[in-house]
Amino acid sequence: MQFSTSSIPDIRFGSGLFRQIASAAKSFEGAQAALIVMDGFLAASGLAKSLAGELAEAGIEPRLYSEFSGEPKLKHLQAASELAKGADIVIGIGGGSALDIAKVAACCAASGEDPMFYALAANPLPKNPLKKIMVPTTAGTGSETSATNIFAGPEGKKLWIWGAETKADLVILDPELTISLPPHMTAWCGMDAFIHAFEACTNRNAHAGAKLYAHEAMRLVAGSLEAAVKAPGNLEARGKVLLGSCYAGIAIDNCGTAVAHNISHALAGLAPVHHGLATALGFEAALPWLVAADTADLNAAAHAIGLADAEALPAFVSDLMDRCGVERALPKAFDGFVAEDLASEMRAPENQPMRRSTIRDIDDADIDAFAAKIMSLSKTL
Repeated sequence: MQFSTSSIPDIRFGSGLFRQIASAAKSFEGAQAALIVMDGFLAASGLAKSLAGELAEAGIEPRLYSEFSGEPKLKHLQAASELAKGADIVIGIGGGSALDIAKVAACCAASGEDPMFYALAANPLPKNPLKKIMVPTTAGTGSETSATNIFAGPEGKKLWIWGAETKADLVILDPELTISLPPHMTAWCGMDAFIHAFEACTNRNAHAGAKLYAHEAMRLVAGSLEAAVKAPGNLEARGKVLLGSCYAGIAIDNCGTAVAHNISHALAGLAPVHHGLATALGFEAALPWLVAADTADLNAAAHAIGLADAEALPAFVSDLMDRCGVERALPKAFDGFVAEDLASEMRAPENQPMRRSTIRDIDDADIDAFAAKIMSLSKTL
């Protein structure tokens, strides 16, 4: 057996660590200016103002980019990159969108290149990006430990920028920052984290260096997500889901994802939908087909969460979704689409890596069956 485990950033975990961001930024040699990337909702809550004040007290000029919401678009990456020019540090605070924007901005500000210059690995990333501190406020994407960054390109299609140069220098995990996440978003994000871990340790790229993180991530999320959804102030549960999401991010950084993400990225290519919800729907639809492969890795994933074998996974996942209140429905924006539209997106070139990494070969008939199953959920949420 041969494998390589990618670099893992410095990770600090604990309630209240948000208040140490300024001192952490100051610890980077020569830090004089920092760009804070935070979505408008979080910025309006006062987090941006308090952090800016703490940075200023530490002798670091604060800048703020918060003109975005939802999944990032090219224009958001471009605007953040422009603001980051001349800064020394980029601090991403929020969900995966904020973190991805921050990581890309740290690279583009250093090189002066447009984000599209690096899309789909068209060109090597700069070797001297700005320093990066990532602070997730949702527990799902794992972007804080990943080298992958996703955004909508000029034509609205999902594109990727990936490379070790985009990875954080420091990750701060503070469960207190996740308390305000609404129950349905907590559930969607938590399912995304669970699926990240599951797909990373069961696909064709799975290896022992990542399974360590993936299996622990599955245990943490599966054991605590329901409590985090139903008792938002439960810091212990929130912390376990947040740590599980982080570990799942390490796992997918090493081994990638599979069929559920092929489906969810295809859905996003049709209309706006929360990534966690789309991935959960895709996972539940494909899982009975997937576990028929009956591989050692699938059974090991089942054992990690206390199940007898892989055959028990579909019922377990559906029950977890039920207990967390995940409604099986697509947003109204999908009402005008049919199964053939989704199948076409699943076959798109940008979604083929996830198709190829799935442990079972996905033929066109499988794609058609998955698409029909998913699009039958198209109704107003």
